[in-house]
Amino acid sequence: MAKICQLFSGSSGNSIFISEGKSKILVDAGVTAKRLEIGLNYIGEDASELSAIFITHEHYDHVKGLRVLAARHGIPVFTGKKIMERLYADDRVNEDIPTEIISKNMELGGIEILPFELSHDSSECYGYRFNLSKGRSVSVCTDTGYVTAEAKRIIPQSDFVFLESNHEVTMLENGPYPYILKQRILSRKGHLSNEACAEFAKELVKGGTRWLNLSHLSRENNLPEIARQTVIAALAGEGLKAGYDYKLSVSKPENDERAIII
Repeated sequence: MAKICQLFSGSSGNSIFISEGKSKILVDAGVTAKRLEIGLNYIGEDASELSAIFITHEHYDHVKGLRVLAARHGIPVFTGKKIMERLYADDRVNEDIPTEIISKNMELGGIEILPFELSHDSSECYGYRFNLSKGRSVSVCTDTGYVTAEAKRIIPQSDFVFLESNHEVTMLENGPYPYILKQRILSRKGHLSNEACAEFAKELVKGGTRWLNLSHLSRENNLPEIARQTVIAALAGEGLKAGYDYKLSVSKPENDERAIII
């Protein structure tokens, strides 16, 4: 039995929980350690039992609670070389926390982890695919200006995909953000729009993905129903029906539901 849950999502903080058997993994720790512990307790988990924390990149909304949580519970932290250097420089990890640099596939407690590069305005940015037992798999693809070649190679045929659907372009262009911030978000090192998310969603569902979770939605430049309907319309154009050919969910800024079992 595999258990997955987006504990927190969006610019206010991000964290995803994935477990199978005794292996319990957190992807990012973007809110305070206390909130992460409460969020885990809500779905029946304990932070002291975490096997590892995988970091996608060093931005604050992905690492805010990392140092305190990892140090308090002795949790190993895994990420890319440049990201790890930034984490040490920013005092997000220190010598008291076990850390390991990854760049290639690895195995942890029976789970195979496949990192893949994304395109974001950080030192570097990674998505991850987690291959579980019985052929099941979960992928995390957020914080990227476009769907990279590595993402297109590694994610397909994942059973469950956390996929960024950050903004609706028209809302962003006409919204309150300063021009330079709008350009950053729209760039190839920014965030994935609803439309770009929907295009990749078509590839994924046609390739066998059965559950999409729209993640990292902007509170200012998107609405959950707009993101949802953009994907549903794109897939309907391919003859694919929500609830029949695939399941679709949208992450809330803070989880208030049970974890998903796959």
